[in-house]
Amino acid sequence: MNSKELSHESPRDKRGLTEEEFLSAYNPAKYERPSVTVDMLIFTVREREKDNYRKLPEKALSLLLIQRGEHPYLGKWALPGGFVGMEENLEDAALRELEEETGLKDIYLEQLYTWGDVGRDARTRVISTSYMALTDSKSLVPKASDDAAKAAWFTAELKLKEEKKEKYENGYIRKQTYKLILTGEQEILSADYEITKTIGKGTIHTERKLTESDGLAFDHGKIIAYAIDRLRSKVLYTDIAFHLMPDYFTLTELQQVYEVLLDKELLKANFRRKIADMVLETDEYRTDAGHRPSKLYQFKRY
Repeated sequence: MNSKELSHESPRDKRGLTEEEFLSAYNPAKYERPSVTVDMLIFTVREREKDNYRKLPEKALSLLLIQRGEHPYLGKWALPGGFVGMEENLEDAALRELEEETGLKDIYLEQLYTWGDVGRDARTRVISTSYMALTDSKSLVPKASDDAAKAAWFTAELKLKEEKKEKYENGYIRKQTYKLILTGEQEILSADYEITKTIGKGTIHTERKLTESDGLAFDHGKIIAYAIDRLRSKVLYTDIAFHLMPDYFTLTELQQVYEVLLDKELLKANFRRKIADMVLETDEYRTDAGHRPSKLYQFKRY
């Protein structure tokens, strides 16, 4: 056999097996396999009820939750989601769950984080990848899946309660404590969430911990808090807020959405300078009872 013929021979491992031989004899049961799920954070901005016709409607960040109809956490509220099939890609599973829960396709979808704490699910070892979806509220028709009692919108608020910073020899530790409040039509859910960052010379270690949870299933309070924090940070340097807007909007409506996401009031002049290159003025106006006609704008996509 010459060197040319040898070069075409399949490589063999230390047991003398080719890859084809190895795979044909491989036993998947050799290692325990955890279950894999996707959890969906479906956000929108909805209008609160008007006190009177002259007051502009306040807006609120809202999150879709489902009430569990089965054990574990029977009757508690959870993020919509489900198990990933053996022949299904992660993103395909997320898109399927999104369509099943809302009927929506082709909207903003972003993979956020993978959650793998050992005790996060009482049934078995479950690793979950969370996805965030954003859309205009007028497009949404939430519905409960087969294993859920009902689906409902909750106003989502994340408040910083306390922040501490402690120095040590090679760096410092920063600990932030947050309160998550989810307000529905009939009940209020809550969770306490801590972020501890240990910052040393060229290293950052982050620990996220759920210290208390009331009315929420699994570790979903931690997942929701993480998603809101991520959404706030992206508003500052991306056009992500426009995924929560209808095709046509007023600058006042856009500012309200930014204020909802950032949880603070913005100066009108500064805000309009900031977003000037991101919007297109149209020839259309919106006329509401008790208000002057307002110019409508569109998102400048290019």
